[in-house]
Amino acid sequence: MSVPITRPLPNDSWDTTLPGPPSRNNFGSADLNASGLLAFASGSSVSVVDSRSLQLVATIPLPPPSSSLSPFVTSVRWTPLSLCRDLLSTEPSSSHLILAAADRHGRIVLLDFRLRSLILSIDPPDPFSKSGVQDLCWVQARSDSFHLAALSGPSYLSLYDTSSSRCIFKYDASPQYLSCICRDPFDSRHLCVVGLKGFLLSIKVLGEREDEIGLKELQIPTDCTELLKLEKDAAAATAAGGSSSSSDSPVSAVFPLYAVRLAFSPHWKNVIYVTFPKELVVFDLKYDTTLFSAALPRGCAKFLDVLPDPSQELVYCAHLDGKISIWRRKEGEQIHVMCTMEELMPSIGSSVPSPSLLAVLLSQSESTLQNISKLYSDSSKDASDVDFDNPFEFCDDTLLVAKTRIISISDDGKLWSWILTAEENGVKEKDVRNSGNIAADVSDDSTNTTNLMPSKDGLAAKGRRQLDNINGSRIQRPNSTFGFADVTFKISLVGQLQVLSSTVTMLAVPSSSLTATLSRGGDNPAVTVPLVALGSQSGTIDVIDVSANAVAASFSVHNSTVRGLRWLGNSRLVSFSYTQVNEKTGSYINRLVVTCLRSGLNRTFRVLQKPERVPIRALRTSSSGRYLLILFRDAPVEVWAMTKNPILLRSLALPFTVMEWTLPTVPRPAQKGPSRQSVLSHNDNKAVAPEVAASSTMASSSDSKAGNSDNLQDEISESFAFALVNGALGVFEVHGRRIRDFRPKWPSSSFVSSDGLITAMAYRLPHVVMGDRSGNIRWWDVTTGQSSSFNTYREGVRRIKFSPVVAGDRSRGRIAVLFNDNTFSVFDLDSPDPLANSLLQPQFPGTLVLELDWLHLRTDKNDPLVLCMAGADSSFRIIEVNINDKKMGPGTLPRNIKERFRPMPLCCPVLLPTPHALALRMILQFGVRPSWFNTSGTTIDKRPHFFPGTSSSSGDLRSYLIELPPVGDSVVPELLLKVLEPYRMEGCILDDEKTRLYATIVNKGCTARFAFAAATFGDVSEALFWLQLPRAINHLMNKLINKSPQKEPISVPNSGLDDISLLSRITSNGKSTSETGQRDALTQGQLRLMAFEQEDIWERANERIPWHEKLEGEEAIQNRVHELVTTGNLEGAVSLLLSTSPESPYFYSNALRAVALSSAVSRSLLELAVKVVAANMVRTDRSLSGTHLLCAVGRYQEACSQLQDAGYWTDAATLAASHLKGSDYARVLQRWADHVLRAEHNIWRALILFVAAGSIQEALAALREAQQPDTAAMFILACREIHVEFIANLVGSKDESGSSINDVDLPGLNPTNDDVIAVGEYFGEYQRKLVHLCMDAQPFSD
Repeated sequence: MSVPITRPLPNDSWDTTLPGPPSRNNFGSADLNASGLLAFASGSSVSVVDSRSLQLVATIPLPPPSSSLSPFVTSVRWTPLSLCRDLLSTEPSSSHLILAAADRHGRIVLLDFRLRSLILSIDPPDPFSKSGVQDLCWVQARSDSFHLAALSGPSYLSLYDTSSSRCIFKYDASPQYLSCICRDPFDSRHLCVVGLKGFLLSIKVLGEREDEIGLKELQIPTDCTELLKLEKDAAAATAAGGSSSSSDSPVSAVFPLYAVRLAFSPHWKNVIYVTFPKELVVFDLKYDTTLFSAALPRGCAKFLDVLPDPSQELVYCAHLDGKISIWRRKEGEQIHVMCTMEELMPSIGSSVPSPSLLAVLLSQSESTLQNISKLYSDSSKDASDVDFDNPFEFCDDTLLVAKTRIISISDDGKLWSWILTAEENGVKEKDVRNSGNIAADVSDDSTNTTNLMPSKDGLAAKGRRQLDNINGSRIQRPNSTFGFADVTFKISLVGQLQVLSSTVTMLAVPSSSLTATLSRGGDNPAVTVPLVALGSQSGTIDVIDVSANAVAASFSVHNSTVRGLRWLGNSRLVSFSYTQVNEKTGSYINRLVVTCLRSGLNRTFRVLQKPERVPIRALRTSSSGRYLLILFRDAPVEVWAMTKNPILLRSLALPFTVMEWTLPTVPRPAQKGPSRQSVLSHNDNKAVAPEVAASSTMASSSDSKAGNSDNLQDEISESFAFALVNGALGVFEVHGRRIRDFRPKWPSSSFVSSDGLITAMAYRLPHVVMGDRSGNIRWWDVTTGQSSSFNTYREGVRRIKFSPVVAGDRSRGRIAVLFNDNTFSVFDLDSPDPLANSLLQPQFPGTLVLELDWLHLRTDKNDPLVLCMAGADSSFRIIEVNINDKKMGPGTLPRNIKERFRPMPLCCPVLLPTPHALALRMILQFGVRPSWFNTSGTTIDKRPHFFPGTSSSSGDLRSYLIELPPVGDSVVPELLLKVLEPYRMEGCILDDEKTRLYATIVNKGCTARFAFAAATFGDVSEALFWLQLPRAINHLMNKLINKSPQKEPISVPNSGLDDISLLSRITSNGKSTSETGQRDALTQGQLRLMAFEQEDIWERANERIPWHEKLEGEEAIQNRVHELVTTGNLEGAVSLLLSTSPESPYFYSNALRAVALSSAVSRSLLELAVKVVAANMVRTDRSLSGTHLLCAVGRYQEACSQLQDAGYWTDAATLAASHLKGSDYARVLQRWADHVLRAEHNIWRALILFVAAGSIQEALAALREAQQPDTAAMFILACREIHVEFIANLVGSKDESGSSINDVDLPGLNPTNDDVIAVGEYFGEYQRKLVHLCMDAQPFSD
């Protein structure tokens, strides 16, 4: 059942939720989009992180199914849609920030990250099956929409129309286990699915009907011995448990350590990489055969994932032990050899069990920016490239061949950011390594500088320095492949993000105490710090800075679960754990530890020589941090004075059930309250940045006084209330070393509960509030004896917490109550009917609350109440309770917590409101001076790099433009700069690395700026289009002036050539890879996707031929013949055809083709072929045979048309590149462009083909149809600039006819052309609409 949902999510919690650690229950689900946003699953939530700065942007808790808990999220995928630029016909859309997520119960939801809302929910067909989702993948159905493909259960594939939430196709692959689904980068309509046993399913979506979806089943040979054993074990476990749930479970749930992954090659069409646990396979989809397979190298852990490099012919394989192996393809072959192995999880401390690697991702945006940097970098460094803060910048002669950003995620809550570089050693060989050595080569940066919990700012600063070093290296335009000896791989750790490290078991909040004075003395109260401590199942303690919603510090304190945690003042923590020594005798070892947040030292106390009879039950600390109560199970309570060396004051042998210290009294209006340290203000919280949060702001008298003397201050006394097993109540007072009865005013005898044991208590003078196991709430005034009670009609009460109060509060009786069923409510005891005015738990349905407490940060009566909670899903959440609203509803007033403190600006332009993002995109395209990026706001100290130039004193923002834009309204850029001024002032437009890159290319022509703008917003295909456009225009101009290109065209073999030399030319491996590597860098890496020149197409086709020489079988021979014919190797084709066995069903057709082809080569070869062929063709062959006969008689144009009709578009282009020239070749390109645009929906590749074919008007029409007025205007601007540059380079020269080159214009771009005029008018409308939308939109502040 599918139900569209339009209601908003409780989006306030998106920014105030800190996720727990991801686990194998999340199936390692993570996705990194082209704009740099990383989404990963943790528990029942999805977290979004900026991959460059590694800052947490938001955490999205998925709403649960009806009447059940939220299941684990098992798959996440960003939409492939780019930033929508259609402003004239629709409202601004955030479709580029849609995130698909699926869970363990089989639900699929679409989340709009900009609107913070759930826009679609697709429920599983059978709600009782619980067949979770294994993987998700988007597939293109139309030019403007994508379908969502899902693998659910062990073997189901479903295809959903996200506009109607309808399932349009379903496939059952039983008894196969489906593991991974992936989209083809060459054709977004094509998907591949791989199973654990090597089953491979190829799917092509040609429409929205079931009969328009093509399937092809293949099989990859692999060893399944281990899997069969795991199957037997799983079946035995299912039979023993009597449950059939595992039969409906996804493969990652049944076989969590048996990973099979699939990835398409970004360089070669129809080639995929597949990793089985012990094997790497390279498979050719066209030939349906394995090109290469390699067993797991000895000493390596099993494969986890496979990741091809987008720019270089490198393959990265992640392993289960946290390492990554680097594989390189040999020249001219599809053979991959492992170069080296690196560590992705450096060991930090000695955690038990050791953390596991869950996911590894590559940054595609980094590869695109690297392409731009290679193409437009000068041989000598610009001034903007030099980092003057780096003393090694001027002596670094390393040639940087490649740079790749890798993100790894581990199950201890850590995200690691790595830069992997391939560096050429130059003339002198340094540290030449044996290629067979697999020893890890982790750089010193990644191992020696990583502490137990490094400061995030310090780590980010070091990461920036390392990035500066990498960017400062001279970039070598690389070959597609390179040798072993001349390249060294180096990996550097440049950033780390820590979320919660383990399942949360305890939560502790420091309380503001008027008795805890500052360390420097005086009467000023201790500062209230916005910190929360969380104890975990792994024994670590995480300290959360709530102002930054980040982990400020993490301490490894215990070897087992933290069972109790309390603050001592605001700079020390006390915690305990216990381990059972002997189950029969019931003896325990209790471990009590005091942790100093300033020094990070852990000090144990109360260390006994022998195990104890009972374990510790709970800890209670006084608000000043001077006293500690240790509650044992069925044993006396100990009272300790927490001095430098803790002192046992007394042991109380009473049957206590609960005990609570009194909270600080309510300050009087004339009394000086706590110094203002609000979690809500950016400027007020500089002292609690992550690097400082564990230092000066944590200084309290409980440390200094204890450090100076063990003498207690007798003038200060604190009291605690308690309840006994028989229901009796009492209050004791601790005065120095003495403990005495407080002698309160007792309530009436009817107040004592007779039907329920008291299970929770809260105490703030003069009120004691109690809850029992029957759900009753009672409160008592210890000074007057007045009391009251009511029943909550809930399960037993587990925890009661008084809300903080300040002078002027209308109510002092607000309490938060946590029940035994892990739900909570907020009551106001000062109201006439507390139950009627209670705030129940509507905030987080489906999430159980383990612990809760109030943050003591209010300084004014109008400040909101802030409640922090630890969820059963290991998340930490903060909500605000509006105290001025009668209903006390969360999120009803503007949220003061909205502006989060960040140690560095969040530079992620794709997160800006859509109008502002489009404004920034246009400014980057027009060209702005690098000095515009200099900041002058509150973040000026965080941006150490500045560019020459100052702000205009007259306030004329147009001075920042490099020139007035030649298209559109000249006033618009100034208005857009004004709109972007708030972002510029805060330095959150571009980070330092991107800013330096933009400074180097801003004056290199408009295509460089257009490519940079597209890459910045994640439009990779558009960026590649702009990078290829100059070549396409030059190709067209060379054709128009009838002047041969600088590079000689490929010569077509003819019968006059010597047979031996010709055969030697054709049967060789084609042009050597080293020769290919000397070609322009445009033919390398990602840009191969948009090849159009004859030599490029021929080279790529010819390079594939040696891969298939050893393949056997009739189908393989037919495909090889076809490759040889299309590349012009007719002799090789004849030789292969004549080798056909007479018993083969292809013998006669092959013989006929051999005769026909041989006649086009030489008479001697024809005679040889005629002698072999002694019969006529008796059966029909594939349609390709007719193509070969056309080639034999020289009718190449008709042969190309026949191939295109049959759907062999790439083969037709290869044949045309081998034999056609001029307008004949252009006609093939134009028809190919139409197909790419209409059928494959790839507008950017189609535009390149249109331009190369000379059909510029068709390119403009395609842009208008795609509703991209800005791109159409920029396209005209770029074409004219390239044309002027081309003419300038050849000015004064004459073509063969004697006419001047200046007379040659680009067809269809004359300024008087109606289409060109329409584009200009359309762009003017677009600009005006954009300005209005920008003025209406509020600036985004994170």
